[in-house]
Amino acid sequence: MILHNAHLFDGAGKTWPRADIRIEGNRIAAVSEAPLTPAAGEPVLDLTGKWVIPGLINCHTHICLDGSGDPGAAWQSQSLAKNVLVAAQHAERTLRAGVTTVRDLGGMEFVDIALRDAINEGLIPGPRMKVSGKVICMTGGHGWGAGGREADGPAEVRKAAREQMKAGADVIKVMATGGVMTYGVEPGAQQLSYEEMRAAVEEAEKAGKLTASHAQGTRGIKDVVRAGIDSVEHGFYLDNEAIDLMLERGTYFVPTLAALHYLILAGEDFGVPRFMVEKAKRSYDAQLESFARARSAGVQIATGNDGGTPQNTSDNLAGELERFVENGYTPAQALLAATQVAARLLRMPEHIGTVEAGKLADLVVLSADPTAHISHVRQVEMVIKDGKPI
Repeated sequence: MILHNAHLFDGAGKTWPRADIRIEGNRIAAVSEAPLTPAAGEPVLDLTGKWVIPGLINCHTHICLDGSGDPGAAWQSQSLAKNVLVAAQHAERTLRAGVTTVRDLGGMEFVDIALRDAINEGLIPGPRMKVSGKVICMTGGHGWGAGGREADGPAEVRKAAREQMKAGADVIKVMATGGVMTYGVEPGAQQLSYEEMRAAVEEAEKAGKLTASHAQGTRGIKDVVRAGIDSVEHGFYLDNEAIDLMLERGTYFVPTLAALHYLILAGEDFGVPRFMVEKAKRSYDAQLESFARARSAGVQIATGNDGGTPQNTSDNLAGELERFVENGYTPAQALLAATQVAARLLRMPEHIGTVEAGKLADLVVLSADPTAHISHVRQVEMVIKDGKPI
């Protein structure tokens, strides 16, 4: 199949006024400024006036959560069977929004693992998924509910990490600090210790797995970076020492700006508990300041919207891109954070993140120029994943 005469943002730093893209099987076979000659019987899709970008990558989402005012309570109020169906619906909507790959950082009762496998087997439509299983937290710590594995002490945390990998997790996620959506914990307070987090990271490293940490408070951020984590999630209270450590160790930052933005916007009228709204408002300015400092310092920043949080479902990566642009990025820089940089974080740059010959044919066709206005990523006309139009 040839995609003919499109404008192209290739994710590799170039915008093409016109391009033809040949897809063979699940790979991109050629990208050309000159028109490609179709083989006998080869389909040609005329995209004159349309824009093509790489499939978008959401590095922090929770497909099991429904984006309601209190997503954890919503999960608990429904049967497991219904929750699975809701999660499958979120997966399809996420793909249709142009997100072809996600890193799911906290499933519920291992539904995320089953969902990944069902998508890979072609049973249901959805994005390519890297999943964490249950998050590892201290007893009573942030995330301790249906999606948490409580563990105390390095030995127990080590066992918890092994349990997630036994269940099929691709990512080990540890909870370095408190958070907004768990009652009775503070975002700035450290929870798991350095020794506990290092034990989890060691297990992941031995198995070649990715790692990520919910880390909002300064001390917890520093300890988890020293422990060797691949990415810091949220990072509300970064100081200069934390940023220097991240630069020194090549730690990625996934700021999830959309989560607090939409939670505060939704508010109590949407059913968000008051304690969540109050903590979000206390953290909001610090989060934006930390994002600005990390961006200025050159920290590697990838996109993730914390999908599933109030009024902010997994298909709303566009909301995160819009927050990036509102806070200093150009539209092209925001797109790079959602393609090339995100692919590097997921250790998949040879397969996804750019439109180049040899890469997987993950492509999004838009009706308008996303480099002019980032909100145009919402104008999706077609999604191609693994060479197959959705």
